This record gives sequence, structure tokens and C-alpha cells, in this order.
Amino acid sequence: MRINYTPSIRIWHWLNAIAIGGLLGTFFLRKTFFSWRENSAIIVDKLSSLGVEVTAGQAKVVAKAIRAPMWEWHIIFGVMLTLLLLYRAWIVWQEVGLGYDEDESMHIHLVHWGYRILYIILIFISISGLVINWYEAIGISKDMVHSIKEIHEYAAWSIVFFVPLHIAGLFVAENIDQKGLISKMISG
Repeated sequence: MRINYTPSIRIWHWLNAIAIGGLLGTFFLRKTFFSWRENSAIIVDKLSSLGVEVTAGQAKVVAKAIRAPMWEWHIIFGVMLTLLLLYRAWIVWQEVGLGYDEDESMHIHLVHWGYRILYIILIFISISGLVINWYEAIGISKDMVHSIKEIHEYAAWSIVFFVPLHIAGLFVAENIDQKGLISKMISG
């Protein structure tokens, strides 16, 4: 298999890894340490033990304010991912082309199809994330955004499963039939 990792593809790859890592990090923080439901209950409980009474609604406002900076980073990483996907489309068109070697194994063809599916999912995640963030500016109802957000989160879980598969696949390929694959992605 012909592997040519040009500097632009390598830079794109590592910036993409940063963007996806940042998105997954903020996604997991939202689901765990920064869950407004859990944190608002903690706020009510702890303040109550100190003799300060707050309503669940007030605690929710505080809990959401605590996690707001994290969501700003999620949006930054999402915009970064969107720009990187647009750049990747340009790289493929300009440097790589759209075809693959015909003598590639079935395994490599399946890997390529897997990446095509991944890119479709990433494009959906990017577009839906932009819509979720700027729904008022584009005139979408809150109910519609809620539905889009649910699908956006389900799609994000596919990326959660892809990352360890990608890393495992790299180590397998490196040790079986593509020696130097990892170093080529780092240094060319």
C-alpha cells in the first residue's frame, strides 16, 4: 500500500486529534463532573447543611454557570473540527485525489470505507453542533434543537468507540504489515 503523509496531512491529523480530543473531553466532563443535575443537587445539599436555603432552580442556574466556560471550549473545538474537515476535503482533492490503488487488499478497502463513514459522521456532528449553537440566529425552534442535540450526542458516541479502535488498529498494522506507519504520521 502506498502511504504518503505530506506535511499538510500530518499537521491536519494532529490538529484533528486535538479537536476531537477536546470535544470528547468536554463531552465526558458534561456527562460526569459537570452534570448540572448532579451538581445542582450537591449545591442544594451543601448549602442546606450550612443553613443557606436555595431552590432547585437557583442551584441549576449556578451549576450551569460553573460549566459554561467548558462549553465555550466545546464550541471552539467544534468550530475547529468543522474548519479542519473543510481543509481535509481540500487536501484530498488537491493532494491525494479520490481514488485508491486497485491492488489494495480487501482489508484496506474496508478500512477506507470505515473512514468514509467516519467522515460522514464527523460532518453530521459538525453541522448539527453549529446548528445547536446558533439555532436562534438561523431560526430553528428549541424543540427541533432538542431533537438535533439527541442525535448529535448519539453520533458522538460513535467517535468515542472509533478512537480506541483507531489506536488499536495502528498498533496492529505497525506490528503486522505496515512497519513505520506511526513514525510516518509523525515525521513523514
